[in-house]
Amino acid sequence: MDRFQEMRVFVAVVDAGSFVRAAEALDLSKTAVSRLVSDLEARLGVRLLHRTTRKLSLTPEGELFHERCRQLVDGVAEAEAELSTHVGQAIGQLRVNVPVTFGLLHLAPLWPAFMAMNPRVTLDVTLSDRLVDLVEEGFDVAVRIARLQASSLISRQLTSTRLILCASPQYLGRYGAPRHPAELTEHAVIAYSLLAMGDQWEFSGPQGQKEPILVRVSPRMRTNSGDTCVAAALQHMGLVLQPSFLVGPHMESGALVEVMPEYRSIELGVYAVYPSRRHLTPKVRALIDFLADAFRMRAWPV
Repeated sequence: MDRFQEMRVFVAVVDAGSFVRAAEALDLSKTAVSRLVSDLEARLGVRLLHRTTRKLSLTPEGELFHERCRQLVDGVAEAEAELSTHVGQAIGQLRVNVPVTFGLLHLAPLWPAFMAMNPRVTLDVTLSDRLVDLVEEGFDVAVRIARLQASSLISRQLTSTRLILCASPQYLGRYGAPRHPAELTEHAVIAYSLLAMGDQWEFSGPQGQKEPILVRVSPRMRTNSGDTCVAAALQHMGLVLQPSFLVGPHMESGALVEVMPEYRSIELGVYAVYPSRRHLTPKVRALIDFLADAFRMRAWPV
């Protein structure tokens, strides 16, 4: 049995906190993962893990061995990265974090083409709307939709989207349409709970008005899912403030209507974010260039 594979699996089990999650991360069966760890313990003649039905924990010997294994596994990854940089080929695992809805609608269809263009790259794509720490959590690249603040991270803008206030024609027919952002306090609002500006929504006024208009809404419903916001709006529950890449198709079909189009909300950039410009590996460069090309001609339908 490959000793390095045993150590790699052992590290994955410790990092994941379970055999099942480690098996999913490694694309192996739970049985294979359990057998590899058992073989490792048998070969070493020591127990590395305490196993209970509720959790795993390291034995003192396991803690010592895990530290050494971690160094070896990381060292191999670094060696592969250095080699790929030297030969200029995209090689190795590429860990990518992307927003859930944008990832499903606009990135998932692109991955097959990227994989076909880079056959020696293994993609590990995590969908999450949580703001991850790229360095701490080991991601090579993240796609973020935001007004980016200054940070130590490097970014490249792929495209942009704007937040659009909209509702169904049925809702507007029943309750009327607000004519000014201040009137939003009188309407049912479905709010995206992860919106950076929270419940204080920002709009720009008609031509000539320089100061932004800020209005504090009192949501009838909150959710951390943009898709759920839109689903509620389609069921005539109220107004939503969602990005054009999500509501565009529903506006084209007439299922949703833009409200107060003369008062526009903020525009957000869609960025590829990565930890450092130094020692940028070919696999990371390949992905960023691929995404930039894919979105260069992309225009949302509103």
